[in-house]
Amino acid sequence: MITRRRQALVEDRLRTAPCVVLLGPRQVGKTTLARRIAAGRGRAALYLDLERPADRRRLEDADAFLRAQAGKLVVIDEIHRAPGLFEILRGVIDDRRAAGSRAGHFLLLGSAALELMRQATESLAGRVADVELAP
Repeated sequence: MITRRRQALVEDRLRTAPCVVLLGPRQVGKTTLARRIAAGRGRAALYLDLERPADRRRLEDADAFLRAQAGKLVVIDEIHRAPGLFEILRGVIDDRRAAGSRAGHFLLLGSAALELMRQATESLAGRVADVELAP
């Protein structure tokens, strides 16, 4: 596995921002990088792939589910499949910040709709940092 130069940058952003959006075209290693970061956190991380029906079902009551993951890094792959999550994430992040948890809540990945991902950074303004992976 190729060591990603961006891993240190993503880890740093997770220490300072509540949400990090990992952008880039398909097949550049976003999922591999995110899984590596999650694995390094052990039980303090949860990986969801929205291409999997089981993971989509877990988010049927996304607000309650995500609030129950306090203290964990929640990685959501293929986030563009659920654009309605951005609103929920905003509320969860704001409540966690008010409770004193300032950073490292969510790592979002997407490629199919880069414009949607850029919109996510706008709807989560002040709550998100983005990192781009290039081929």
